[in-house]
Amino acid sequence: MGAPLPSAWESLPAEQQPEWDAHPAHAAALGWLRGATPLVTHTEVATLGWGLAKVARGQARLVQAGDCAESFYESGAGHTAAKASALEALADRVAARTGQSVLRIGRIAGQYAKPRSAPVETVDGVTLPVFRGHMVNLETASELARRPDPRRMVWAYHASTEILRDLRARRVAAADGGRLGPWSSHEALVLDYEAGLVRHDPAADRSLLGSTHFPWIGERTRQLDHAHVALLASVRNPVGCKIGPSTTPDTLLRLCAALDPDRVPGRLTLIFRMGRDAVAEALPPLVRTVVSTGHPVVWLSDPMHGNTRRAAGGLKTRYLADLIAESREFRRVVERAGRHVGGLHLEVAAERVTECVGRPEEENALTERYLSLCDPRLTVEQASELIDAVF
Repeated sequence: MGAPLPSAWESLPAEQQPEWDAHPAHAAALGWLRGATPLVTHTEVATLGWGLAKVARGQARLVQAGDCAESFYESGAGHTAAKASALEALADRVAARTGQSVLRIGRIAGQYAKPRSAPVETVDGVTLPVFRGHMVNLETASELARRPDPRRMVWAYHASTEILRDLRARRVAAADGGRLGPWSSHEALVLDYEAGLVRHDPAADRSLLGSTHFPWIGERTRQLDHAHVALLASVRNPVGCKIGPSTTPDTLLRLCAALDPDRVPGRLTLIFRMGRDAVAEALPPLVRTVVSTGHPVVWLSDPMHGNTRRAAGGLKTRYLADLIAESREFRRVVERAGRHVGGLHLEVAAERVTECVGRPEEENALTERYLSLCDPRLTVEQASELIDAVF
């Protein structure tokens, strides 16, 4: 199997890409990725697709959860076990509340790149390139650390390899034969990395995105005439797409047509991130549009990304009450349309952190264990409280 850049999207524009084409290691990093073994297999991707089809048909639920931005320094077996255990605990909670089996997908083994709202930030009076995830640069506030380095794509591959080895062992040991997971997912953001791991099978006339089991497109990269949509439209993996309150019904219809042209149950997961204040008005026309066109999507609520705020001390945080309110309204709207709520997409830490606020007085404690590389994560206990309030 070869790894050519698919002509359908290689020449298209793309947002949120690192400025590293002139780096002396760029060509070598791309060449290395194109010769590397894919991180996932056709069989694994097909198995996940069957599971997502059950969710789309209303026969199962889904929990997708994990770090906002993964760290290269947390790819060892201990960290992976802790993250997988947190994911399993949340899935078990949903199973207990709903009486259905629950598919487990982690934001893991590749969530090393982040889209950002601005290209630079000011730290202690110094303007620096913004941190874009360990695949691109470092979070350390220095000019050298913030320089994009394409060699980091190779390091991301090696870190993901370690994690996926441990996730496979957990699936093999699972009582259900591993069908429920844990599976890997990440935002397919850095096109050099994703392109380097596309593998085409001429005999089957299909391409595999070998970087992860379940890639998704973010709210900032879902432009219909851009490369990210064309890339995910060209691969056989089940795919996700983030949908925010600015999305029009026509745009959503065209996204569904591009990403799910054959209307295959579970092929497309729509991940809605509306925000507490926007969901009641913005969501219903979008749901009606998808229902009327017959796309058998998985309906997933992401209550995190539309509800980020600045606390009094300047740190980003999220209020649990806002997350609960959005997810409850999401469930009400989707079920009123006669559709099955697939589940939740959450940013959750496996360790004890103080990043999201459950009660107003907790805002004073944010600095105690604020460990996220980017956005604030729930604790497992906070995520469990959210699950109990929604299901």
